[in-house]
Amino acid sequence: MADSRPSLSQRLRPYRVLLASRARAQMQYRASFVTDILGTVGVGLAEFAEVWVIFHNVTFLGGLDFNAALLVFALSNLAFSLADMFVGHLDQLPVYIRAGQVDAFYVRPLPLLAQLMTSELSMRRIGRLSVALVALVVSLTTGSVEWSPTKVLLIVLTVVSGTAIFAALFTAAGGLQFFLVDGSEFTNAFTYGGSYAAQQSQQVFPGPLRIFWTFVVPTAFVAYLPAVAILDLPGDHLAPQWLAWFTPLAALLAWGIAGLCWRLGTRHYQGAGG
Repeated sequence: MADSRPSLSQRLRPYRVLLASRARAQMQYRASFVTDILGTVGVGLAEFAEVWVIFHNVTFLGGLDFNAALLVFALSNLAFSLADMFVGHLDQLPVYIRAGQVDAFYVRPLPLLAQLMTSELSMRRIGRLSVALVALVVSLTTGSVEWSPTKVLLIVLTVVSGTAIFAALFTAAGGLQFFLVDGSEFTNAFTYGGSYAAQQSQQVFPGPLRIFWTFVVPTAFVAYLPAVAILDLPGDHLAPQWLAWFTPLAALLAWGIAGLCWRLGTRHYQGAGG
């Protein structure tokens, strides 16, 4: 008897259609689209300027020279830009709730989280993403990287897992919005604050903060720990080279917590009352 269940491609087709329509809608007004992209390019360049100004005045900071800091900057911004492009709007869930849009999502035969993820596609993040890509290429080509298949694999795992970690943070932030009233500023401390922490050498933080950003909110796995391994830096007791290979595990644990926050939030939600 033939299997009548839809294939994976068929199940994903509604989401592909939604994302494609979002992209077309944003590119329809080209002047506005280009302006938005240039704005995010400016954000990326401003953050890069911060790194450049610091290392224009010091040679080493937190065990990193300029090239190593540039690699950390590139990996963290690349992962955050990708996550922000697809799921960054989840921390704006109270806006959807007040507009009654979440209730409309509930009546559709698709998972709520998947609908929210595809409800908006921030194409303007391409600007910041392009700055991160250029910084990544420059840091890898000018740095003292001893290339090997394991290094290439580690870079790929880092980008994928780092994006997943930030996406998990946004998802957890969205789940908490079901409990909080206009609590986006609180959750931004962990999403956008985590992005800023991921751009830094973890050695500049005091011990308790290093533990927090490594083992509680694992943003150290996004860029700093992989950079230590990629560049064969000595690291320290909280950042040995081998710990970078646990980045996929950190992403899985982050998504486990994010999934729990999301389930608790959706069970708590009683409707907008409209």
